[in-house]
Amino acid sequence: MGLFNVTRTSRVSRYNGLYMSSALRVCMVAPIAVMTLGSPGPAQAQNYSFSNFRVEGNERIQTSTILTYAGIEPGSSVSAGQLNDAYRRVIDSGIFETVEFVPQGGTLLIRVEEYPTINRISFEGNRRLKDDDLAELVTSDERRVFDPAQAEADATIIAEAYSQSGRIGAVVTPRIIRRSDNRVDLVYEISEGTTTEIERVSFVGNRAFSDRRLRGVLETKQANILRTFLRGDTLVQDRIEFDQQLLRDFYLSRGYVDFQVLSSNVEFSRQRDAFFLVMNVQEGQQFRFGNISTVSEMPGVDAAAYQRALKVKPGVVYSPQVIESSIARQERLAVQSGVDFLRVEPRITRNDADQTLDVEFALVRGPRVFVERIDIEGNTTTLDRVIRQRFRVVEGDPFNPREVREAAERIRALGFFAEAEVNTREGTAPDQVIVDVDVEEQPTGQLSLGGSYSVNTGVGVAIGLSENNFLGRGQRLALDISTATEAQRYSFGFSEPYLLGRELRYDFDIAYAETDSSFVPYDTEALYFSTGLTFPISDNGRLNVSYSYDDSEMIARDPPDNGPVIGREIAQGSRTSSAVGLTYSYDTRRTGLNPNAGVLFEIGSEFAGLGGDNSYVKTTTTTIAQTRVLSEEVVLQAAFEGGALTWNSGEASRSLDRFILGPRVFRGFEPAGIGPRDQSANPDGGTYDDALGGNFYAVARFEAQFPLGLPEEIGLRGALFYDVGNLWNLSNADTAGANIVGEGGSFRHVIGFSFLWDTAIGPLRFDFTEAIVKEEFDKDQFFNFTLSAQF
Repeated sequence: MGLFNVTRTSRVSRYNGLYMSSALRVCMVAPIAVMTLGSPGPAQAQNYSFSNFRVEGNERIQTSTILTYAGIEPGSSVSAGQLNDAYRRVIDSGIFETVEFVPQGGTLLIRVEEYPTINRISFEGNRRLKDDDLAELVTSDERRVFDPAQAEADATIIAEAYSQSGRIGAVVTPRIIRRSDNRVDLVYEISEGTTTEIERVSFVGNRAFSDRRLRGVLETKQANILRTFLRGDTLVQDRIEFDQQLLRDFYLSRGYVDFQVLSSNVEFSRQRDAFFLVMNVQEGQQFRFGNISTVSEMPGVDAAAYQRALKVKPGVVYSPQVIESSIARQERLAVQSGVDFLRVEPRITRNDADQTLDVEFALVRGPRVFVERIDIEGNTTTLDRVIRQRFRVVEGDPFNPREVREAAERIRALGFFAEAEVNTREGTAPDQVIVDVDVEEQPTGQLSLGGSYSVNTGVGVAIGLSENNFLGRGQRLALDISTATEAQRYSFGFSEPYLLGRELRYDFDIAYAETDSSFVPYDTEALYFSTGLTFPISDNGRLNVSYSYDDSEMIARDPPDNGPVIGREIAQGSRTSSAVGLTYSYDTRRTGLNPNAGVLFEIGSEFAGLGGDNSYVKTTTTTIAQTRVLSEEVVLQAAFEGGALTWNSGEASRSLDRFILGPRVFRGFEPAGIGPRDQSANPDGGTYDDALGGNFYAVARFEAQFPLGLPEEIGLRGALFYDVGNLWNLSNADTAGANIVGEGGSFRHVIGFSFLWDTAIGPLRFDFTEAIVKEEFDKDQFFNFTLSAQF
């Protein structure tokens, strides 16, 4: 009988030597499979009939399984074509490396060679990505049957992982090493190549904003001198798509409603070692709000009341966020007024002539749909109630799609979950909705090591241990230890953000601190405890009610080097204060109508005398305003701080109780560099120079930050600033017989220049100052340098 040979090359060898789009080159070769069906020529047309079947070479796969794949019935007449189909079925099972059909009269011999078992999977040549990280990517498993297609797919995935880290030239070659007992070692040989960085990011078509400003919006960064630490300068396609959305959001929030990203082009440099990213944009015209009105299409609902709830005014730059916040305000008013199923539809009319958008908020009746239930999945540690607290609706409440979207954002903002998806589906009836919450938890504990340096306090080390989701309850525990050359602090804190299931934050803090500052002639020890509640009273307003207790002492140095006033204060020994505090804060920096401007206002008072040794009223206030100008290139800041202390105790007040200013509050002077001082004569014939603090202070700071014309990826900016301030008054201090200067106070004036540098190890600030108006006894400071880093 003649031979008819059919050959089949395995899937691995088909890719041998081919260069794939993912930079994968596969070079494994499998043996050739042969089917013998008889002689060529007329023999091909004959029929076969097999009464017996014999299978050889199978070790793991049962004979009956192979015959089932073949599908030939004993004694039936089989043509050559049908026999070929049977052969293909066995081959396509993907179980065998080679298959051979050999007709022997009434017997069909089927010889097979099974794919080997994977003995071990390993990686060679990888340095950028560790073995454990790569092992999580591959789908091939040890002690499972080797599949060439699966090995190829795994190599592609590994190559893509390297591409995501900027090494698009990485080559991954899967190879097999044969072992005994039909086993193989699967080895992924990796040539990582070099990192291909983005050398330049530029824009075409932008007129309102410079390339520098737009680059600051993107997640993708240009290569810079800190490329070892910065991973945003590599080419990642998904990141570029995300950057396009960031640009759209940026322009839309600034009134450019027609903005488009026309294209994003990536080109190799001439040396093919870097990329150039060019984004072609079309800005369009900037629109502002025109006429703002509210109409009611629901019987009994007064549109005027809902119009008064709006904060947006005509002439303000248009922003979708303003529309969203306005709708949320009106829908919240509806809930408070007991109006169910009210929906607000914004109807926008475009006026191209004057580049305004008229907005009509229509109060309409939404569908009568209720929340049937809220299903939560994926939370193995976090309690259901922690997630439910982020919803302002419960089962049985009217369904509001906007509230569900806002709840989803609040859940993501917790920081407890790597992924958090909130979706809705129809419930058991058409008027019922089920809200599905699917989360993927992530570690919430944190161990931080930090370092700091200041001209005033020297080198410092900080160690922090915190858990933001304690026992899955959403509570925060924090233990911090910070040591500097002249100050040490140890603290423990606990926070419950939703006390009694309400938006009521409870805080508890206890701390112990020691100082041995060179700027005052005494050391201090203090034990501090505080507890308080914080709750919202408006969209941007918060009120804090607190109680605090502290035990503090001024300690003389050996040998003493202080004047009579400080000496009498040290002699008072340890003193305690028991105080109730009330603080109001108003912050629009994140939720205001202008994305480039914001205001923080805070005022608080402490009332001491409910027990303890001291009795006083201490009030402080802070106002900070910021805005961007000149195409958002320049940041303008203004800050005002002030404080007043009214002392009511029988004992005299201490320097430790009064206000003492440092460079954080008033630049250009050392800590305790301004204010009243005791310059009484000392036994050596000279004079003391003890800073005593003051009962009142007022400081205003003005600053303009601007680019220096350097590549922005360096992160270096400049700033000019002007500070003016005063610290005065020593009423209720024991100053008898002392030579006190500066008690009446005077306003000092300081100008300065700063370098601001955002680095991978933390923000650096270099301040160069000149006190243009000061007192002769003040301690000014020409240079100040600070560094704070977490690593």
